[in-house]
Amino acid sequence: MTILVTGGRGAIARAVTGGLIAAGQDVRVASREPSAVPSAVEYDAADPAPALRGISQVFLYSDPSSAAAFVTAAEAAGVKQVVLLSSLSALGGPDDPHAKTEQVIARASYATTCLQPGAFMSNAKYWAYQVRASGQIRLPYLDAEEAPIHELDIADAALRVLLDGPGNGHDGRGYPMTGPESMARRRQIELVTEVTGVPIEAVDLTVDQARAEMGMRDEGQRETLLAYWASRVGSPASIEPGVELLTGHTARTFTTWLRDNPGLFG
Repeated sequence: MTILVTGGRGAIARAVTGGLIAAGQDVRVASREPSAVPSAVEYDAADPAPALRGISQVFLYSDPSSAAAFVTAAEAAGVKQVVLLSSLSALGGPDDPHAKTEQVIARASYATTCLQPGAFMSNAKYWAYQVRASGQIRLPYLDAEEAPIHELDIADAALRVLLDGPGNGHDGRGYPMTGPESMARRRQIELVTEVTGVPIEAVDLTVDQARAEMGMRDEGQRETLLAYWASRVGSPASIEPGVELLTGHTARTFTTWLRDNPGLFG
C-alpha cells in the first residue's frame, strides 16, 4: 500500500511526507518540478495516471482545472482514499473554486475527506520582503480579522486521516479548521516585532494604493480579495475546531509560527 503526496515542494506536503515515513508507511512524493524535490516523481495534473500507478491513498492539493482528470486516473488506478487540501472558502457557496473541486473529487468510488483551512500563517512570509527592503509592511485593511492556521497543524490533520485510512469515520467529511484565535493583521505585525525584535512600520493602504501595489495580474481575483478583507474589518473570525478534532491537540499560535521560522524578518 503506497501513499502519494502531491505538491511535494510545499511545506504541508513535506511535513505530511515526513510523518508518513516516520509511521512506517510507503510514500511516493510527486511534484510538477521533481528535480527540486529529492526522490520525487513527476506529477502532470493534466495526466496524473503515471504518478498514480500502484497508489492506494492520495494527499491532493485542490485544483479545479485538473480535478476531472485526477478522478478518471484515480478510479483507473484503484485508489481507495483521497485527502483533499481544500479551503474554508469552499463553505461560501458552490461557485467557489475550492467548492467546485470538492464536488468533482467526491464524485468517485474512493473515500474522500476534505481539509478546509482558513488563511495560512505562512502568508506572513510575503511580508518579510517588504520589511527587509523598507522596514514597512504595507497592506490594505490592517484591521481585517483572520484566524490564521499553522501549516504543521494542517499536515498533522492530513496525517491522521491518512493513517486512519478509509472506513474510519472520515469518509465523505469536511473539516473546517483555523488557528486558535482571531486577530487583526495589525496585531499580527505587532507580534512580529514582539517576537523577533525587528521594528516595523505598519502602513494601512487605501484601496487605490493597494490596487497599484498588489501587482496581481488577475483583476477579478484582486477585487475578490479586497472585498473579502473589507468584510473582515471589525468582524472577528470564527474559530473552527478541525485541528483539535483530528489531532487531539490545540492549534498552534502565531507566536509559535514566528518562533518556528527564525530569521525570516531579518
